[in-house]
Formats: sequence, structure tokens, C-alpha cells
Amino acid sequence: MIYFMEENLEPTKEVNNEISDINNRSNSEEVKNAIPEKNINLTSNTDKSQNNSTPKVDIKNENAVPAKTISKPNKELPIEKKPFQEFINIHLIPSLIEEINQRGLEVNNINLENTNRPIAGDKCWVVNCEIKDTCSFWLSFEKEDISSSKSISLSKPSQKPSIIESFLIDEKRITLKLIISRVMQRLNGQKLIGFN
Repeated sequence: MIYFMEENLEPTKEVNNEISDINNRSNSEEVKNAIPEKNINLTSNTDKSQNNSTPKVDIKNENAVPAKTISKPNKELPIEKKPFQEFINIHLIPSLIEEINQRGLEVNNINLENTNRPIAGDKCWVVNCEIKDTCSFWLSFEKEDISSSKSISLSKPSQKPSIIESFLIDEKRITLKLIISRVMQRLNGQKLIGFN
């Protein structure tokens, strides 16, 4: 079989017959095997000035580099999926301080420690917060995981906590906003801070 590298060359009669034969069998398996080495597009071009049809042969370069696919940027990990201490220290504690300050109150001290849970005495992660002239609370996490069992203890200023309550036990999805909302709800429910 003869291949033409330029479009302007006139094919010989023998080549025209072979191309015509291939066009007649275009849907058969033989066409796929007829030109195995190159991807060739065979189309008829009819010149308006001439009545005869001449085939157009396009040869595609097999060594051409394919277009690069653009990968999607990685989505940022939700803050609730970040490591426990990063979530508490970088997101929860500052958000609690901001929420308390918006209520016209002042945080004297707030920190995260791996210490004994108030009242129960077992070792766990505890966020201890002292609100000036108002109250203190201890938000405890059984494990280094915000989805682990949680409890909250409350007390008036300069007193030891007298109650311990389970915290967010029925929630399947724990979020930063949910934790903050429920802490404020508990403080308000105990009439330790006055807002609705």
C-alpha cells in the first residue's frame, strides 16, 4: 500500500482503486486491519470546478504528546477532621473566647490539658475555662477525638464543680458550631450567664 505525505499529490489509479475499495468496506473489520501502522482519515473532497472526487489523506502523528489533564485542587480538610489538639487549640478555644466576649463577658483563663476529669476523676482531655466573675466550666473528651464520649461540669466562681453531665451524646455529627452552641446553652440553662 502507498501512503501520501502531502495533500496536493495526485494518487495513482491503483491507489484510487484501493482507497475506493476500503471506503466500500468502511464498517467491516478489514478496514481496521487495512492500515495498521498509522491513523488515517479518509474523506472525499469534491472540487466544485471538477466533477471527479479525490480522496483527502490526513496522517496523524502517533508521537504527539496528549493534552495534559488538569487535576482538581485538593479540598481542604474540614476543621472537625483535623487532629484533635489542632482542632481544640486553633479552632474551638478561640471560637469559645469570641462567643463569650460577644456576650459582654471576659475569659480569665482557658486551656486544654490531659488531666483528671472533675468529679469522676478519670484521666481524659479537658478544656477548662474560667469566665471572670461569672463561672467556670470543664468540657471533657474521653479520648483524643472530638467524637469520643464527652461531659461538661460547671461551677460558680471560686468553687469546685458540683455537677457532671453528659455532653452531645445523641449527636452523630459533631461540629465546631454545635459544640459552642451547646456549651453556651448549658451555661445559660444553669443561669450562670444571662443571655437567651
